Amino acid sequence: MLLLVRHAEAGHRGDWEGDDRLRPVDERGSSRSEALVATLARFGPERILSSPAVRCTQTVEPLAAALGLPVEETEDLAENAGRERALALARGLQRTVAVLCTHGDVVEELLGEESEKGSTWVLELGEDGLVRREYVPPPE
Repeated sequence: MLLLVRHAEAGHRGDWEGDDRLRPVDERGSSRSEALVATLARFGPERILSSPAVRCTQTVEPLAAALGLPVEETEDLAENAGRERALALARGLQRTVAVLCTHGDVVEELLGEESEKGSTWVLELGEDGLVRREYVPPPE
């Protein structure tokens, strides 16, 4: 089972000066990241993987701390990584309950639709790609 998470709110890209990979979650994003712990912990994640972008790692850090797991950064979930890289990563996680935190463009390429910031898709890997099991809206 894979839990595909779009990172929590991080303010507006245009308001951030400097390297966008360093843009952190904002106050609302921080609250949602904390609330994701209860949402995601019930699935019993064994691994937590994230885009190296600060807003992604910060989204899953509260969960990692609660479960005593490291956040494993991977470029396969980075913005513009593309569908094939993300799918290859997913295939390597068969028989593992894993959280994958990524960006809106990667979610859209994998699932064919946009996803709200801080939301989660519960997925399984099928022969033809990812099979959707459940959509979990962002916690309030």
